[in-house]
Amino acid sequence: MTSLETIVNLSRRRGFAFPSSEIYGGLRSAYDYGPLGVELLRNVKNEWWRSMVSARRDVVGIDSAVIQSRRVWQASGHEAVFTDPLVECRGCHQRFRQDRLPKPDQCPGCGRSGTFTEPRHFNLMLRTHMGPVETDDNLVYLRPETAQGIFINFANVLRVSRQKLPFGVAQVGKSFRNEITPGQFVFRTREFEQMEMEWFCLPSEASEWFEYWVDARRRWYLDLGMHPDNLRIRPHGADELSHYSVETVDVEYRFSWGWDELEGIANRTDFDLRQHAEHSGEDLSYFDPATGTRVVPYVIEPAAGATRTTFAFLIDAYRTEQVRGSERVVLGLDPRLAPYKAAVLPLSRKPELVEPASRIADDLSRRLTVEFDVTQSIGRRYRRQDEIGTPLCVTYDFDSLDDQSVTVRHRDTMHQDRVAADRLYPYLVEHLGL
Repeated sequence: MTSLETIVNLSRRRGFAFPSSEIYGGLRSAYDYGPLGVELLRNVKNEWWRSMVSARRDVVGIDSAVIQSRRVWQASGHEAVFTDPLVECRGCHQRFRQDRLPKPDQCPGCGRSGTFTEPRHFNLMLRTHMGPVETDDNLVYLRPETAQGIFINFANVLRVSRQKLPFGVAQVGKSFRNEITPGQFVFRTREFEQMEMEWFCLPSEASEWFEYWVDARRRWYLDLGMHPDNLRIRPHGADELSHYSVETVDVEYRFSWGWDELEGIANRTDFDLRQHAEHSGEDLSYFDPATGTRVVPYVIEPAAGATRTTFAFLIDAYRTEQVRGSERVVLGLDPRLAPYKAAVLPLSRKPELVEPASRIADDLSRRLTVEFDVTQSIGRRYRRQDEIGTPLCVTYDFDSLDDQSVTVRHRDTMHQDRVAADRLYPYLVEHLGL
């Protein structure tokens, strides 16, 4: 099991993620993604979008605003019930979520027992104000989820897309939650990204679609290389269900601290559409041409954390192995997720090698994400590319000047092929599986 410390060190050393505002001491609840991290995160989101939207004719996308009317969150119930139980230690005055204490009666901060105050509910939404004067009349929230932006646009999307039930509406975007105890690196932060899809269907078909999406989402993680032993589906107990849900499961990953959620899949019934119809006065029903009647659709919601999922793929891909008496660190990411698909490495810094190798890198970069690296020995450069997950390395050596070929090294096997330079791109695409 890869430790949290190992992944944090890798992320900072190689440029996956850094604490936000680090030169001012950092923020424990926010992180900035570096050159490698932003590519990995983008690839995770792109793969989710491809499988959920681009590859289907029955799902469309939107991008709703981060700031929405306060009435949205009143109608959805978030303003009233989107809370966590907060307790404070009378000894050290640190505050914790009561339901996440390792030991119910012992403070994780100072170790004292029996010092907690009575729990009080703490609303997780981050507040701000629209306009120059801060009053209750212009109070708004940064959205705690992307789902409500889909529900309030249901009639708009239905009108312009001309979809028929069942169909889905998806979006990827930032959400904000005023977590009491953020932690575990990028796993639990106050600013994060979600990948959510709302699947609208007939009430009579909701249970069948719920099972369909649970299976589909599990297969998505496995298809991208996540080890099946590290993934599980956990149904919610009756006491865990959200106020809008009649059935929910979590897709969980086995982190070093235990099993924790990557994605929730919920049967939200018709709760959200009915709430917004009632509070807005707008008709959010669907006309069913098969029966000639109007119906308020049920909703099945697969809602994944983009940042959490990226973190899990990073952990799952990390491994070490012994090669000729020395340790090799490998980030065995699926090529679709790897930040760089290939690295072009001239064997030496001599201009007669660097210049043609640079031209090869420029040509590949028009179609693939490619790194060009001339520093250190070729062996060290291979090791660096292994550690950041680059599937293929292309070496331009002195023989290349004569035979117009390059050596392609495979990350996982270290096998090498000699490939003609004018056939390099088709070779890379074939072996990357793109």
